[in-house]
Amino acid sequence: QGGPGYTVPAEFVDSLVHVKGALAAARTSDAVNPEKRSSGSQFYIVQGRPVTEQDLQMIEGRKGFRYTVHQREAYLQSGGTPFLDRDYTVFGQVIEGLEVIDRIAAVATEPGDRPKEDVKMKVRVIK
Repeated sequence: QGGPGYTVPAEFVDSLVHVKGALAAARTSDAVNPEKRSSGSQFYIVQGRPVTEQDLQMIEGRKGFRYTVHQREAYLQSGGTPFLDRDYTVFGQVIEGLEVIDRIAAVATEPGDRPKEDVKMKVRVIK
């Protein structure tokens, strides 16, 4: 629950959205963080939920941008959390083992959604 004591500037990239498997930076709420600066160490992996065309249209209307055809297809096929787009920095994408996300999401948690037992991961960065 702690952090390194610093944040990093928000980096919203139009091509990166919160589809299932997205890696994104956690942050504090807008009330205390109006610049939407990201945590220096905490991140999340999007599991999300099913997304409909109506969901995407509502978010586009509310936030004033349009999803690409590719992004729409990804959301409609895989689901995600589109309501977080342009509010939280997405910096990567799980490309193999998406079923592991569902297993991680199914572990027992404490208040605040922290797992009761640590979930250890092995990560490989592909450039």
